[in-house]
Amino acid sequence: MANRNLNLLDYSEITGAAPIALRTHGWRAKCLQRLVRLDMPVPKTVALSFEAVRAIAAGSMPDLSGLVGRFDAGQLLSVRPSAENTDWGGPGAVLNIGMNNARYADITETHGEKVATALYLSFVQAYAQHVARLDPDMFAVSEPSPRALEAALDDYEKEMEEPFPQDPKKQLAEVLRSMARAWEGTSARLLRQAKGASAEAGLGLVVQAMAGGYGAPETGAGVIQFIEPVTGAPQITGRYAERGQGREAVSNNPQAMYLTCDPRGASLEELHPAAFQSLVRHGADCREKLREEMQIEFTVVNGEVSVLDAVKVQRNSRAAVRVAVSLAEDGIITRKEALMRVTPRALSELLHRQVDPRGPRDVLARGIAASPGAATGRLVFTSTAAQASASRGEPCILVRRETSPEDIRGMHAAAGVLTERGGMTSHAAVIGRGLGVPCIVGATGLRIDLKNRQLHTGRRILSEGDLITIDGTAGEILPGEADMLEPALDQWFTTLLDWADALRDIGVRANADTPADARIARGFKAEGIGLCRTEHMFFEDDRLTVMREMIFADTGPDRAAALARLLPMQRSDFIELFSIMEGLPVCIRLFDPPLHEFLPHTREGMKQLADALDKPLSEVVRRSEELAEFNPMLGLRGVRLGVTLPEIYEMQARAIFEATIAIGRRGGKVVPEIMIPLVSAMREVELVKARIDAVAAAVRVERGNGFEYRLGVMVETPRAALRAGEIAQHAEFMSFGTNDLTQMTYGLSRDDAGRFMSYYVQAGVFPEDPFHVLDTDGVGELLLIAAERGRRSRKSLTLSICGEHGGSPESIAFCRDAGFDYVSCSPFRVPVARLAAAQLTIKGDEASDQMPDLR
Repeated sequence: MANRNLNLLDYSEITGAAPIALRTHGWRAKCLQRLVRLDMPVPKTVALSFEAVRAIAAGSMPDLSGLVGRFDAGQLLSVRPSAENTDWGGPGAVLNIGMNNARYADITETHGEKVATALYLSFVQAYAQHVARLDPDMFAVSEPSPRALEAALDDYEKEMEEPFPQDPKKQLAEVLRSMARAWEGTSARLLRQAKGASAEAGLGLVVQAMAGGYGAPETGAGVIQFIEPVTGAPQITGRYAERGQGREAVSNNPQAMYLTCDPRGASLEELHPAAFQSLVRHGADCREKLREEMQIEFTVVNGEVSVLDAVKVQRNSRAAVRVAVSLAEDGIITRKEALMRVTPRALSELLHRQVDPRGPRDVLARGIAASPGAATGRLVFTSTAAQASASRGEPCILVRRETSPEDIRGMHAAAGVLTERGGMTSHAAVIGRGLGVPCIVGATGLRIDLKNRQLHTGRRILSEGDLITIDGTAGEILPGEADMLEPALDQWFTTLLDWADALRDIGVRANADTPADARIARGFKAEGIGLCRTEHMFFEDDRLTVMREMIFADTGPDRAAALARLLPMQRSDFIELFSIMEGLPVCIRLFDPPLHEFLPHTREGMKQLADALDKPLSEVVRRSEELAEFNPMLGLRGVRLGVTLPEIYEMQARAIFEATIAIGRRGGKVVPEIMIPLVSAMREVELVKARIDAVAAAVRVERGNGFEYRLGVMVETPRAALRAGEIAQHAEFMSFGTNDLTQMTYGLSRDDAGRFMSYYVQAGVFPEDPFHVLDTDGVGELLLIAAERGRRSRKSLTLSICGEHGGSPESIAFCRDAGFDYVSCSPFRVPVARLAAAQLTIKGDEASDQMPDLR
C-alpha cells in the first residue's frame, strides 16, 4: 500500500478480495466491491477509509503519485462520498478531475471543441463552488462556449489570486481535502446527527475513473431502477441523457429521455437495446445477490455499459412494505429480515390517505403531527358547523384553539382537525388518533379570529369555507386540494402483519370507545379492547340531555331516575361492542371525567340548556358555578364520583351485566372486565367493588342467569403505583394509564406542556417529550414498583398499559421486559404495535445477527 509511514492514509483499489468493510470504508465503497464481485463492469475505483479521510481533514495527504498512478495516464477522475449509512449524506460528488489546458487541447482534437469546452467548463464550475467555495452565480452560464470558459478561468484567477490549478494531483488533493473538511464541519455534523448518525460517524471517499465518451454522439449517462418508488410495483423507471455525465445531467435535464416508451421520441431501449438488456440483468443480479431493490447509475459508450454506482431505491412506506414482503416471498431474504426492514411508525402511513409525495407542496404553516393521514376540506370553526357540513356531504377541517369533550361530535364529523394549542397528548391529539382523523396540534404560527371566522397563517388569511389540506403525518397545512394516495391495506400489508403475529410474545389490544372504533380494531386484528372510555358514549345529542338532567338532580332517587333512561342506551352500546369483539376480552372503564365537562360554557349555551330543562337560567348558572373546579383534572372525577355519586357506576355495572346475559342468550360468551379509574387508595376500590358485586348479585337473581366478570383498576396516580400491593388484593388486573400518570408524576399539564416542551428537550432537561415517549426512568420506575408489589400480592395479576404510550415501540419494549401481558393503543396504532412487538422478539434472536450489512 502507498505511504507506509502513514498507515492511516493507506488506500485500496476496490477488487473482490480487497479489505473493504462498511464500518471502515462506508456503504458506497462496500457496494462497489459487491458489484465487482458480481462481475459488473465497474470502472477502476480506489477507496479511502474513514481514518484516511480524518487524516486528510487534519492536514495530511496520501501518496498522490501512487494513487493517480493506479489509473491510466490522462484519465479523468471523480470523487464521491461513502458514509456508513446512505441517509447520512455527505459532500457532493466532483467529476472530471484532471481536466486542464492540456487535456482540453487533446479532447478538442479528438472529440471537438464543443465537447471539450463543456467538460472543462463544468469542472471549473464544480471546483470553484465545492473546493474554492466561491459564489456559484459568478460561474453560471446559459450556454457553454470558449468565451464563457475563458471568462470562468479569469474570474477564478481574480478571486483566488492564482491561476486555475493545472496539476491533476493538486486538483485531486484539494478535492479530497475540501470534502474531508466539509464532513467535519459543524453544520454537516448537526445535519447527520439529526438523521441518526453519531458525532464520530466517519466518511470514506472513492476515487473512480470517469467512464464516459466525453459527450460523443454514442455516449450518455443515466439511472435505472426496477420498482415504482411510491407503490413498490415492478416497473422500470429512470432517465438517460445523451452526451451527459453524472446524476445531475439526468435529474436536472428536462431533455433526458425515458428508458422505455418515451412519447417524445427514442428511448434508451430503442437506441441501445443490448445495453438496456444488460442493465435489466444487472438489476436482477442486484436484487438477488444484494437482496435489495437498487438504483443503478450507469454510462453507455458505443453501446457498452459501465456501472458507476448502485444505491438502495428511495421509497415511501407502502413501497417499503411491498418490497420487503416480495423479497421474502421470493426466498431472497427471510421473513424476519422482511419484518425488520419496515419501521413501525412508517407502517401507520399505510392506514390513512396521504398527500402524494410526487405532487407540489406549498406549505402555509406547520404544527405538531399528532394523528397521521391527510384530509382536504372546507374550514369550519365550531363543532356545530362541522356537523352541518357533514350533513351536507361536504368534508370539512375543524379549526379550534384547543378542543374539549364538547367537540367530540364535531371531531367525528370533520375530515381533519387543526388546533392552535396542544401537544402529542392533548385532547385533540388523543381523540384524533383514536378516531383515525388526521390532526395537527400546536400550530403556533396560526391565529384564529373567531369573531370574523378567519384563520391567519402569516402568509395569507383564510376564511370559513375556504378549502385547505392538512397533512397529519408531516404536520403541514397546505392551501386548496392536494393530490392524495389512498390507504394501502393490501395483500403485502396483511402478509407482513401475519408474519409479525406469528413471532410476537406480548398481546396487543385496542382503545375503543364506540362500535365504530371496535370494528376498526377488529379489522386490524386487535386481541380485544384494553380501554373503553364510557364517557364518550354520553355526548350524543339524545344522551347529553339526559346526562344533564342527572347532573341537575338534587337527590339520589332523582339521579337514579335520570340514569334509568340512560341504562338501555348503555346496555345497547355494550351489546354491540361484545358482538363485534366476538368473545375477545373487553375492558370497560367506568365513568371518569368531571361533570362540568357535560355542561355548556357560554352564556348562549346555558340559555339553551335552561330552555331544554325548563329551568330558570339563574339555576343553570348557579349549578355550573357549583361544579366548577380550580383544577378539575385533580378534582371530583373517576373513582371519586363512584364513591360520592354511586348511582352512576351502579347504572353502568347493570348495563354491562345485562349486556353480558343478552350475548350469552345468543350463544356467545363474554367475560367483561370492569375497570375503576383514578384510584389512589385501597378503600376506594373496596367501596366501589362492594356496590358492583351487589349489582351483579341482583342482576343474576332478576334474570335467572349466571355470568362471570373481572374487576380491576386503572393506575394513574403515583400513590396507586406505590400502594399496588394493597390494591391488588381487590383487583384482578391493573392497567396503567400513562397519560395521567406522567402528568401527575411530573406535575405537568399534558394539554399545556407542548408550548414549552421543545425548549426543554433542546436544553437537555428531558431527553424526549415524556407525553410522547414513555419516561422509563421516572414514570417507568413507578410501573416497575407497581408491577412487583402487585404481583407479590396476587400472582395471577394481569398487567397492561393503556395510555397513549401503548402504541409506542419504546413503550412496548419496556412493557415486554417488565413482563406485562399486553399493551393497548388506539385502533389505528394496533398494526404499529403488532410489528414493533415482533421486531422486539427478533432482536432477541441470534438470527437477527444475519442481517445484511448493506442498507
